[in-house]
Amino acid sequence: MDTALILTNGRLETDDAKTAHGLIRGTSRFKIVGVIDPVSAGRDAGEVLDGRRRNIPVYASIAEFMEQKHQKPDFGIVGVALSGGKLPEDWHKILLEAIQSCINIISTMHYPLSEILVLREAARKNGVQIMDLRKPKPIDQLHFWNGEIYKVHTPRIAVLGMDCSIGKRTTCRFIEETCRKNGIQAEMIYTGQTGWLQGYRHGFIFDATLNDFVSGELEHAIVECNRQSSPDLILIEGQSGLRNPSGPCGSEIIVSANAKGVILQHAPFRTHYEELERLGCRLPDVADEIKLIKMYGAETLAVSLNGEGGTGEDLIRYRDELTQRLGLPVIRPLQEGVVGLLPVIQHFISQTSE
Repeated sequence: MDTALILTNGRLETDDAKTAHGLIRGTSRFKIVGVIDPVSAGRDAGEVLDGRRRNIPVYASIAEFMEQKHQKPDFGIVGVALSGGKLPEDWHKILLEAIQSCINIISTMHYPLSEILVLREAARKNGVQIMDLRKPKPIDQLHFWNGEIYKVHTPRIAVLGMDCSIGKRTTCRFIEETCRKNGIQAEMIYTGQTGWLQGYRHGFIFDATLNDFVSGELEHAIVECNRQSSPDLILIEGQSGLRNPSGPCGSEIIVSANAKGVILQHAPFRTHYEELERLGCRLPDVADEIKLIKMYGAETLAVSLNGEGGTGEDLIRYRDELTQRLGLPVIRPLQEGVVGLLPVIQHFISQTSE
């Protein structure tokens, strides 16, 4: 297994580092040997993330890592997702340090690092690769939607969210793991770069795909997953939110994937769409979002809560109130896991398989 350092450059403790957070929670594609983050240096990355030690040390610099470990990793992974999709120039220093240490770079940013002249030239001189995960595939490798999804009878649940950066992928991963531990062979369709980095076999990178091919790539990933893995349940990682004006997404995941079940990720203490506060773009009420999902032809099975911005007591109070208001299971995945969703998932599978 290839070894990798995660590069967060002072942002490990922020929501910008969601790629890093996913890799810290687990990946089958890489062995994570450390995180480079001067702000959190000296700590364990898992403890920084959620208080759980994962034996992934945080270093102030690549030089410090090399001094202590004496062995270079295979890859340095850019572990942040920033608004606008472009790394600030203050990142060039850490990237050049990695390249000059003959460490290959994997970038998750929209703007290709391989097209930045100083980085490209440094990579050429040092014989290393810059891999831009969000570079679009060649047209001849893409698929149009053709209706083959209607031949797939495996139940499908989309894990959608009210907004970006709200925990959809993490909840989806928790559900997959919990299902497998309880005798349900679940497979996750990744739709973002972190899912690929974590080692999921089936999926595509949604926002690196030309719009005309999004539905076809989604359909193709599900058809191939069903053919190759024969799962009991297919989980689909959502992107953005149905009504996020900066990038509405979710209808394709319901309609083109013919997903009849939804688990909705919600952050009750977030009032506006991420980074759109200045424009007054408020999040809709969760009950109203569930009505919209129903109009698309899917049933919301449960709501999963992200507690950012509130206390633990606030979140428990909100969970109890929302459970009563919606008449649906409402869970706190980071605090209590997702085992409470098993009964509704089992019922959905049996109902959908009939």
